[in-house]
Amino acid sequence: MAFNTGLSGLRAASVELDVTGNNIANASTVGFKSSTVQFGDLYASGFLSSGTNPVGDGVQVQDVKQSFGQGNISFTDSGLDMAISGDGFFILSNNGETRYSRAGQFAIDNEGFVVNNQGMNVQGYLADEDGNLSGVRGGLSIDTGNLAPRRTTSLVTDLNLDSRETVLASTVRNWNDLTPADFENQSFAFQYSDGSADYPVGPFAAGVTASEVAAELAAAPGVSASASTSANLGSPAIADYGTFTLEVVGDTPPGRTIDLSGVSSLSELAVRINDISDSSISASYTGGELSIQHSSGESLEVSFDGGSTVYPGTVFVNTDRTVAGLDSAPTSVQAAFSVTADVINAFNPIDQRTYNHATSTKIYDSLGNTHEMTQFFVKEPSPGNGVGQSQWSVYIEIDGEMVAGTDQQPYTALFNQDGQLESINGDINGEIIIADWVPKDPNGDPNGADGPPADPSSVVSPIPFPANSSAFVLDLGSTTQYGETFGVNNQQQNGYTTGRLSGLDVSEEGVIFARYTNGQSKALGQVALASFNNTNGLSPVGDTTWVESFESGQPVVGAPDTGTLGSIKASSVEESNVDLSAELVNLIIAQRNYQANAKTIETSDAVTQTIINLR
Repeated sequence: MAFNTGLSGLRAASVELDVTGNNIANASTVGFKSSTVQFGDLYASGFLSSGTNPVGDGVQVQDVKQSFGQGNISFTDSGLDMAISGDGFFILSNNGETRYSRAGQFAIDNEGFVVNNQGMNVQGYLADEDGNLSGVRGGLSIDTGNLAPRRTTSLVTDLNLDSRETVLASTVRNWNDLTPADFENQSFAFQYSDGSADYPVGPFAAGVTASEVAAELAAAPGVSASASTSANLGSPAIADYGTFTLEVVGDTPPGRTIDLSGVSSLSELAVRINDISDSSISASYTGGELSIQHSSGESLEVSFDGGSTVYPGTVFVNTDRTVAGLDSAPTSVQAAFSVTADVINAFNPIDQRTYNHATSTKIYDSLGNTHEMTQFFVKEPSPGNGVGQSQWSVYIEIDGEMVAGTDQQPYTALFNQDGQLESINGDINGEIIIADWVPKDPNGDPNGADGPPADPSSVVSPIPFPANSSAFVLDLGSTTQYGETFGVNNQQQNGYTTGRLSGLDVSEEGVIFARYTNGQSKALGQVALASFNNTNGLSPVGDTTWVESFESGQPVVGAPDTGTLGSIKASSVEESNVDLSAELVNLIIAQRNYQANAKTIETSDAVTQTIINLR
């Protein structure tokens, strides 16, 4: 009996030494989990024969239990090394067999798959070509090829336009010349675009002079009018210069005294006319022709050699942008008004004096070539009466060429009284679709990239992927107009040129991002983790891996940092959780137990020998 008891103790102590030695041996093994031996006593008992004071039969090893407590996390130089902070296991595929591990020393094999040191594939959630994660699990891989270029299909600009800026351009309509006869017995009204009431003029009397017409027209808001008279005599053959007279019709006295003594030529006559006291009258002799001007616009009557001619004045009118039209105007006056308005200090992209603000950004064509796009903002007079609204014109230029039709007509951005954008050309989203851009090379020739769509009206926002034209959407919906300095708060476009893989990053959620030389990053996949209801039920199979068993239950798989699963620490590994000091103490205890049980056998042998020696 004592021999068996001692032998069971030796076996138990031996197992404890084995387990402790294994712990010590793996003190530096990444992801290793230490084990402890659990013992139970033995009693020999049978049916109805155990007695009240049974003697034990020794000890037995009930279980070798692993401790899945968190190990220390240490940093490494490898971007693909990962440590789990919290619950969970990496999922590995070993030629069709699924294993689980806490060892996160990973690398890329010759086929681009993420593997551990034993070549087992790391499992996770795969990503599509655009870097969107899917729910499909499989072996994670790293595409080391170049990132294909992507054309710009969206540009979002968030900026503030300074409401304190002044209007730089002005619009003036210079009417065709009119005579007093165009106004005789007529009346009409000026109409305004700012909401002002119509302004009536006339009726003009018969025989009205140009100066009288100009005076009444000039009294209307937004109207500037003047009059002058030009008597172009040409080259008359005056027989007797002494008969020459000049009168201002309707003036008192009408005649102007001219010293005609000794005058014998038209040039001399021009000199004498210029010598009279009336400074509003002047004469010129050019190219053999005589011309007399009256700056006040009164009619001039010129007489010589018994004949006379009356020269009526001319009315000169110009109106500003507020004058939108004429109501009930005579045909000749309406025709004079219907001329193209002149814009003074009109927008010119190469003259910074003609626009208030500008900002530039890079965009990309389908081949990944960069192009410079510039947005120009020109403050315009407020619409209506100027209360509660502000208006800006938007011009767009790419590589020095105007696009989106802004070479013909700019886009109009309206802001409300709070400085918020109301609309751009009626679009309350503040979007402009550029559908006429032809990407060109530095020589100004098409560079072979996709051009405008065949039907620009078919372009919708947002532009679906993959795009098949150079069209893109400019989003100005966040633009404001406050009394602050012009500033660009944010400007983002979704295009990029081609790029080479420059590095890998892993987030706490286990997402593997590829970094490229073009500044872009893309998700390549996400590490999946598994947890078990009974972790101690996992079966160790070597290589710091486990497999599920009936006792462990089925795995619960999910993304890191979700539910009860831990997070991922990149460029780190989880060290062995072996407490080396404690294991050395356990080693001493196991040695003592072994020696003590050996002493039990030795003593039992001595007692047995004594009995034998009795004969």
